[in-house]
Amino acid sequence: MPAGHFVRGPRAREGIRRIQDRSDPSEWLLRMGKSVLAGRAAPGEQEVPSELYYERRWYACYTRARHEKRVEELLRRRGFESYLPVIPLERQWKDRKKVIPWPLFPSYVFGRFTLADVHTVLTTPGVATIVRWNGYPTPIPPHEIENVRRFAAAVAAAGIEPERRPFVTEGQWVRIVDGPFRGVEGVVVERRGRTRVLVGLQVIGQALEVNIDTQLLRPIASCGESGESLVARGLDQA
Repeated sequence: MPAGHFVRGPRAREGIRRIQDRSDPSEWLLRMGKSVLAGRAAPGEQEVPSELYYERRWYACYTRARHEKRVEELLRRRGFESYLPVIPLERQWKDRKKVIPWPLFPSYVFGRFTLADVHTVLTTPGVATIVRWNGYPTPIPPHEIENVRRFAAAVAAAGIEPERRPFVTEGQWVRIVDGPFRGVEGVVVERRGRTRVLVGLQVIGQALEVNIDTQLLRPIASCGESGESLVARGLDQA
């Protein structure tokens, strides 16, 4: 063996590999972000697109009750772009009425970050979780955020208070939460511009329809599922 050379053992090679890894911050952040999500993912969930670890996207952060303004401020302090859509609402304040800025979506703050920043976001005081589907935080298209900005501005200019309703779409499983059909589950269908709920038995190919106010519906994963989406839970707390 030539002078000045030596054979590296397994531990030495592993140590060198770690040092080399840290020389590339992007690769190190990628692995760190993946490790955080891997510890939170359930078996069978979809693989996270790798570009989400590098590209900043908008995400919905679900907050503790009445922590929206604090979370928006803390996210901004931590270097993230944050957005809390608010509208002016008149509320009774002690002995007088007062117009105050009220969250358009109570318990939700939007933040723009990468999945490598998930740990930092989740450890922000007031943040309960990040809305996720398929096992990882779901990015929100920029045009949807801009649409919310326009809507909030228009509501403020018009001086109206929009009615809060669950976001349900045709083909979605829902549970009826009040009225004579309370507890009944079915699929949303559209008939002549009206929202109806289809209830039946797939095995015999028979179903019945009823007209239901969307305010009485809560989205569920499928028939018999007890879990509701974060959006549904947020609306329940509104």
